[in-house]
Amino acid sequence: MTGFKNFILRGNLIEIAVAFIIATSFAAVVTAFTAWLTSVIPGIKTAFDDTTLGGHFGNTVIAFVVIAAIVYYAIVVPYTKAKERFFPSPEPGTPEDVKLLQEIRDLLAQQNGGGTATITPPTP
Repeated sequence: MTGFKNFILRGNLIEIAVAFIIATSFAAVVTAFTAWLTSVIPGIKTAFDDTTLGGHFGNTVIAFVVIAAIVYYAIVVPYTKAKERFFPSPEPGTPEDVKLLQEIRDLLAQQNGGGTATITPPTP
């Protein structure tokens, strides 16, 4: 069970699933917009009768927003809380390995004549 928990919380499975759901829903919005736009261009006479915001395009936009809200509150928020609970973010500050390297640098500088060592990045 621990391996499954690690798979779900550490992998990008949730992010990919959310992206798939949102992309599928957004595809419906784009399809409805394209249908509305193509119906408007050939003949302007029916431009604003059934295809305005109350028509199919408006319904798909509203459905997209509702799906996005449900996905966010039902999947993303609980996933983020669970991930933070089981795999907390590292404490802010200098990591232990960097502190150790700084101590080694300072000890080497003291052995080589005191003063602080300066680090110059390599030139490409």
